[in-house]
Amino acid sequence: MELNWTALVVFIALFGFITWLGFAAAHWRRGDLDQLHEWGLGGRRFGTLITWFLVGGDLYTAYTFIAVPALAFGAGALAFFAVPYTIIIYPILFIVYPRLWNVCRKHGYVTGADFVRGRFGNRWLALAVTVTGIVATMPYIALQLVGLQVVIGAMGVTGEGWVGDIPLVIAFLILAAFTYSSGLRAPAMIAVVKDTLIYITAFAAVIIIPAQLGGWAKIFSAIPPEKLILVTPGANTTGAYGVYATLALGSALALLLYPHSMTGILSASSGHAVRRNAALLPAYTFVLGLIALLGFFALAAGVDKMPEFAEGFRQFKANFAVPALMLHSFPAWFAGVTFAAIGIGALVPAAIMSIAAANLFTRNVYREFMHGTCSDKQEAQMAKWVSLIVKLGALVFIVFVPLQYAIQLQLLGGIWIIQTLPAMLIGLYTRWFNPWALLIGWAAGTATGTWMAWSVNFAAAFPLQIGDWTFPGYTALYTLVLNLIIAIVLTPVMNVISAKHADSTAAADYYA
Repeated sequence: MELNWTALVVFIALFGFITWLGFAAAHWRRGDLDQLHEWGLGGRRFGTLITWFLVGGDLYTAYTFIAVPALAFGAGALAFFAVPYTIIIYPILFIVYPRLWNVCRKHGYVTGADFVRGRFGNRWLALAVTVTGIVATMPYIALQLVGLQVVIGAMGVTGEGWVGDIPLVIAFLILAAFTYSSGLRAPAMIAVVKDTLIYITAFAAVIIIPAQLGGWAKIFSAIPPEKLILVTPGANTTGAYGVYATLALGSALALLLYPHSMTGILSASSGHAVRRNAALLPAYTFVLGLIALLGFFALAAGVDKMPEFAEGFRQFKANFAVPALMLHSFPAWFAGVTFAAIGIGALVPAAIMSIAAANLFTRNVYREFMHGTCSDKQEAQMAKWVSLIVKLGALVFIVFVPLQYAIQLQLLGGIWIIQTLPAMLIGLYTRWFNPWALLIGWAAGTATGTWMAWSVNFAAAFPLQIGDWTFPGYTALYTLVLNLIIAIVLTPVMNVISAKHADSTAAADYYA
């Protein structure tokens, strides 16, 4: 593809602005960045508006902007599971997470694993939650860089071998520098810019592109009928209906368990701010529905058949659908704005994810197992170094490892992270479970889920056979059920075998 200078100049200008913003954030709501809660949680001082931008920028990522339309482009209606899934999460956020915020604020917990350690008094269960969170987060960061890689390629910035990776390395250096110096304040400020650009792009696209294509009726008439609705299940199977429903429910249960989600939530100034965000964040779900439609727009426009985009589709497959559509439908300067929105949309969640992983390692491995007497300054400094290592690992992964492996590991990450739900979310309401039973349930769910994913070549759905019926569904949800059954059955047994650990929390700690 030829170098698109206009789009590239706009992209670089906006990237330059958010780079300055990232470094300037260190002086915003100034705090002692040698304290982990100041560096890694912004001092828990973000109000409703900043939390809304931060959590929205955290959950609705660059890869979302690329992958959801790409799924609609390739698979059709199944892609829209992302809409109910992001509707289901907000009642959970409204009801459950203010309790988590309150108890974490009361005890100075920085991570979800801190809460598990205090609630169940078992460092090994907390370590399992920690390792799961870090391992599940790594491929997620790598996929954000994939979104950045796609838009850089769309502007014609390409090269053979290591030369083609120079733009990614530059973006990594920028991300690493402002995250190290400013902590969570940097992505919080940048998220305001990123989300504003995403909203502008989404609304412009759904107004202008349908008009260019002759209206909504012509768009939907150009879509193959089999992509417009889910395939009707055959005899003795729930078919695509089961896959759609379990993907939506399982993804919703898993999303807020990821460390980056917890970090965004715990940075809020109060439990009431968390509740207000649960009421306001569905605005992002509305925009996500509009973004998913871009896949149908790309199909109707036939961008995959245009010779000028052949190289992009060859290199990036369906992930190139949105960049091609934007280049085809808008002047180059606006395409540059869109690509900047996606590129900045990669940096915001990548920054939060690396900070979240660093918080986990520092608080729940370094302080717990390696240096129990470390000072607050040593703890914060370790977190800063770990955040750099995490980002470097993601960069190495995306440069040297085939993209398909990153996608497969991200799928496994969803299966793994949902295994922490009994300890994390159910633990907010009851101390009934024995921590060793929870640990065994976690191990069984993780191992079984990994095997199930491998057995279906890392597809999201597993065909569960019960008698003559087949229930295709999201592997993570099935393994969560197994995890819970094992934990429930083993709890009375383990209570007899092992002494019950002390609970550091009290009932009043869960309320404001």
